Amino acid sequence: MSVTEAMIGTLRRMVAEPSDETYSDEVLETILEAHAVIDIRGELPYSWDGSTTPPTKVANENWIPTYDLHLSAAEIWEEKAAAAASGHDYKVDGAEFANSQVYGQCMKSARYHRARRYARNQQILVK
Repeated sequence: MSVTEAMIGTLRRMVAEPSDETYSDEVLETILEAHAVIDIRGELPYSWDGSTTPPTKVANENWIPTYDLHLSAAEIWEEKAAAAASGHDYKVDGAEFANSQVYGQCMKSARYHRARRYARNQQILVK
């Protein structure tokens, strides 16, 4: 599978991570590859080889690399929300710090991207 630099750049913009300080290109590539989807021609990214125990994935050579960027972005926003969840709201010298708002905004962004993820259908084979 091949994630392009353009896909990584798009994902960086979707999750407000302009540098690789928190998420390296390799980490973003791994996240994207976990969300491979059916390409424009209806080709699946892989098939299952049932002759092995357990069954193994076999890459589809005809598949055009296509990934669900919105689902990948939603997962990253949820990670950011988890990191922000332990923050506390507090007041110091008349200034208010509302860390709960960080959590809320991250979850709002996660919901936004989950609502736009790739629609998936499950194929059921009947023997």
